[in-house]
Amino acid sequence: MKILVCISKAPDTTAKIAFTDNNTQFDTNGVQFIINPYDEWYALVKGLEIKEAQGGSVTVINVGKADNDPTIRKALAIGADDAVRIDAEPTDALYTAKQIAKYAKENNFDLVLCGKETIDYNGSQVGGMIAAILDQPFISNASKMEMDGNKATVQRDIQGGKEVIEVETPFVLSAAKGMAEARIPNMRGIMAARTKPLNVIEPAEAENATEIVSYELPPAKGDCKYIDADNAAELLELLRNEAKVI
Repeated sequence: MKILVCISKAPDTTAKIAFTDNNTQFDTNGVQFIINPYDEWYALVKGLEIKEAQGGSVTVINVGKADNDPTIRKALAIGADDAVRIDAEPTDALYTAKQIAKYAKENNFDLVLCGKETIDYNGSQVGGMIAAILDQPFISNASKMEMDGNKATVQRDIQGGKEVIEVETPFVLSAAKGMAEARIPNMRGIMAARTKPLNVIEPAEAENATEIVSYELPPAKGDCKYIDADNAAELLELLRNEAKVI
């Protein structure tokens, strides 16, 4: 089973977010980057579980510049066999999907896994776009998956319940919480990651379909108002006339 896992880097959730150049660029100064958690905890680990159960290989792929290499090395330390970095700046979801899909098609992967979304932009676009370009089935927000040869039984959460889907490889899947248990790289994995292949390849010709016009921070939170526990009437008045939630 040849498995391709798409990974991206994202700011650590504790990072302070700011913008520069008239609010058109994300300010990376002082920001600690990590593997996007949905890619790492669920997509990558599930790929490793499938490899351990059925054999095969897990390749991680990233679209980005050289400063992404430490992030990619962590994925290798967790257990991926090798890695590919497409040497381009991923400024657009479709551009990113085209790069990954081209590599996936040329190398005949049985399964393409990615997280359900990135924690920075929350777009949930790349997985579906990859599937469309490859003309393969796409299952989004999957929370469980069992493989039996080339047949997968996938569970995904839907409004009001759960949906169970059967699909045969090749297909593309975006993983959500519940897909796998996160793994922490051990010392052996960290040492092995230093010598595992990280292949840098040139990007395919593709144009961005969208562009970022500007960023805007959410409005600052207002001061808290404390109401005496015995003064329910005042609380109701504020909820009705000020907060306008009742």
